[in-house]
Amino acid sequence: MLPIKPLFIQESNLGLRLFLALLLVAALLWADLRYSGLATVRSAIDTALTPIYLIADIPSLIGDWQDNTIRSRQRLLEDNDRLRRENLVLQARSQQLSSMQADNARLRTLLNSTALLRDDVLVSEIIGVSPDPVRHQLVLDKGAEAGVYLGQPLIDAQGLIGQVVGVGMTTSRVLLVTDSTHSVPVQVNRSGVRAVAEGMGSLDQLAVHHVTATTDIQAGDLLVTSGLGGRFPIGYPVAIVSAVERSPGEAFARIIATPTAELDRARHVLLVFSRSPYVEPELNSREDPGE
Repeated sequence: MLPIKPLFIQESNLGLRLFLALLLVAALLWADLRYSGLATVRSAIDTALTPIYLIADIPSLIGDWQDNTIRSRQRLLEDNDRLRRENLVLQARSQQLSSMQADNARLRTLLNSTALLRDDVLVSEIIGVSPDPVRHQLVLDKGAEAGVYLGQPLIDAQGLIGQVVGVGMTTSRVLLVTDSTHSVPVQVNRSGVRAVAEGMGSLDQLAVHHVTATTDIQAGDLLVTSGLGGRFPIGYPVAIVSAVERSPGEAFARIIATPTAELDRARHVLLVFSRSPYVEPELNSREDPGE
């Protein structure tokens, strides 16, 4: 029969070892506090553990990099969209500057006033184009819910695009200034001569009819809205005169102008809310565009 080993002796040895270990730790702590003799050892241990700290921190660094990258990209997209809309509004606000500068000399002596027309605008996106090549029409993503009304002017960053001829709850239909049924009262920005610019069915041409051959108008003149009829606010660019033909014996000159607006390229446009909306569609189109 094998002899039984006493358990109490093992427990006694374990307790003694633990006591000696604690005594050693206490002695080392006292020596470190008293003499700072372990500073070199502690520094060496910290140096040796540095790669372990770096490796352990890699998942956290990867997570932070992903969060910063995703958030930065989303923030840039949001900022870019906001700045693009703000830039479109500011460009539209500045369109009337050239007209105001020309009018200022005439109005200063008469009224001694520099009051400026300021209109509210709504950014809208073009979501459709008329498939009929004869009709120059667009479909916008804003309708009656956004306050859009019949006859409301539409502009982009370069000039007048057209007017609203159909309004739904969430969409609206726009007739371009180049449509053969559309006309707009204009004036020569340089001289103030009034005329009417009419669409010719071509996106890059407008015709200015019934202008006498002796009228002060020439190629390069800027045509802006005159404000007559109450439909379009005064001072928005419409077209630039590209050709003036005066034939001997003819009472009227043949005048062709190029629209300033990007009619075939614009995506985001501005609906202009005039102070007193004018909604009689017959006054600014040669026939009812909605028919």
